[in-house]
Amino acid sequence: MKRIALLGSTGSIGVNALDVIRRLNRSSGSRHPLTAPYRVQALSAQKNLDRILKQIAEFRPADVVMGDPSSAARVTSWARQKRIPVRVSSGAEGLKRIAAGASVDMLLSSVVGFAGLAPLVAAVRAGKTVALANKEALIVAGGLVMKEAARSGARVIPVDSEHSAIFQCLGPEKGRRDDARGAVIRRILLTASGGPFYRRAGSLSSVSVREALAHPTWKMGNKITVDSATLMNKGLEAIEAHHLFGVPMEKIHIIIHPQSIVHSMVEFEDGSVLAQMSRPDMRLPIQYALTYPERRDCPVRPLDLEHIGRLDFASPDFRRFPCLQLALTAGRRGGTLPTVLNAANEVAVDLFLSEAIGFMDIPRLIGTVMRKHRGTATPSLDRIFETDHWARKTARTCAEHMRRNHRCLS
Repeated sequence: MKRIALLGSTGSIGVNALDVIRRLNRSSGSRHPLTAPYRVQALSAQKNLDRILKQIAEFRPADVVMGDPSSAARVTSWARQKRIPVRVSSGAEGLKRIAAGASVDMLLSSVVGFAGLAPLVAAVRAGKTVALANKEALIVAGGLVMKEAARSGARVIPVDSEHSAIFQCLGPEKGRRDDARGAVIRRILLTASGGPFYRRAGSLSSVSVREALAHPTWKMGNKITVDSATLMNKGLEAIEAHHLFGVPMEKIHIIIHPQSIVHSMVEFEDGSVLAQMSRPDMRLPIQYALTYPERRDCPVRPLDLEHIGRLDFASPDFRRFPCLQLALTAGRRGGTLPTVLNAANEVAVDLFLSEAIGFMDIPRLIGTVMRKHRGTATPSLDRIFETDHWARKTARTCAEHMRRNHRCLS
């Protein structure tokens, strides 16, 4: 039995993960959630009560953590009425407790944003296997997290489709500069769909929230969908790949691939390029992380290349999508600058979604906050939290100037 704590269970990744677990358990002949080979030991959600209550009823977790005390109280009341035994708590301490708990074998973290850092650090310090879908934690503290994992023996298996592709291409010795045959990595080729605006002519200043959320390929949460539209998501993924696989930022190249069939590639020093290809369906990388090193039957439709006909690739346009360059700059400089990038981006995207700023104000706001920062080269965990707080406060102040003066003060 593999006992799993799933953080962010009501989001897109969480729902897909539970679908994978449901199918894996059924294929094994198990119907009882408490004795299934993939046991959902703990769940967490922010405030989506309708969805979390259905998940509790089906999977019977021993622990549930909600985003605030009010939501936790409502879950507790419902569970008592249904006579379902479950421990309910709230907040960051609850997330850290279930992530590092002795009753959990694997943490699947799909919490969105900086909130995923504390439970990730707790899990790796406890030596857990982590299936990681929360990229922001590695953006802000990748060096620290990977050092803790090396010290404790924790394994970090990526769930993002691109990083899962790289993980699979590297062969048996995952996460090292050299694969099992001694071939040195020349480049990681990180593919990007380009989002909804890559081929849109003219200025992007008038882009609406509705347009930004209309991704042509993937169905994701609002924050990551906006990040995909600005190409910030691909810059964040480059930083994540740098930490996960120990490859310098200079060896990570981004390629626009609108079909989203080639999920990423690895080029070795002899010129060989290995690619992982499949239809765009998050259930495949989620399942691979859960069943690793085994492969199981998956409901993803087989790839029909004759029907697809062609695969296109292009270079990114850094001028039209400045968020991508901002992310790569932060990744190359390192230290606390990626923390500032991430925090400012989270604030900017939230403001855009509430229609407080425009689409192209997102990179303006991020760039201004980055310029104001005086970094620390090798930050402690406390310093990372302090920097995150500073960057969010500075971003909100700058956004207020932007609204008043129609520009961001530098």
